[in-house]
Amino acid sequence: MKAKGLTVLLVEDQTELAKNIIQYLESRGHVVDYASDGKQGLDLALSQPFDVIILDIMMPKMDGLQVCAHLRNESVKHLPILMLTARDTLDDKVTGFSVGADDYLTKPFALEELEIRCIALSRRHLLQTDNKINIGSLIIDRQTKQVERDGKTVNLNAMNFNILLFLAQAYPQVVSRSELCQHLWGDDPTESDSLRSHIYQLRQAIDKPFSEPLIKTVHGVGFTLLEHQKSI
Repeated sequence: MKAKGLTVLLVEDQTELAKNIIQYLESRGHVVDYASDGKQGLDLALSQPFDVIILDIMMPKMDGLQVCAHLRNESVKHLPILMLTARDTLDDKVTGFSVGADDYLTKPFALEELEIRCIALSRRHLLQTDNKINIGSLIIDRQTKQVERDGKTVNLNAMNFNILLFLAQAYPQVVSRSELCQHLWGDDPTESDSLRSHIYQLRQAIDKPFSEPLIKTVHGVGFTLLEHQKSI
């Protein structure tokens, strides 16, 4: 049985690239709406339901980072956003994640990978349509970027929030180290200790002040979250 196609909003000012993306996705059974600038894209995103938004960063009238920030502030539901960009530095990705991007794809890219990323984003958000994710005593607000555990606010930087959000959206599945690295840095090389350092920082904030650990290491595989009920 063929999977149901996605309803996709493409916001991209490069006409030829947009044409290629639309033709490919529609040939795969997806429905694509199109905007050639950020302002038009924001208006469409707020007025119609979409499974995924493909959003370029460098655009006229309003860039992708501004569009993403407005969507996170104004949309009642969490709309999965895949950023397209020629920028591939870590700082650019941290900026994108900090305003609410869910995933990144650096140009040039294969259309097959674009489709796979869109499908994965849609599936991750299928059961989490609200801005808040609740896993036991853990509450993550994707709109405000606020995290609570056991009723206490947990302060996280943009990278650690993104790691926690990725694990929460995959819950109860285990996220492999390679999946996490791909999500955070794409195909860009990074130091082998970078992920270990970020996980350590996240544990210091989300686990150390509490009696039970939230992040579980599955040796040889990756990481997952444990559900703990709020203490009374």
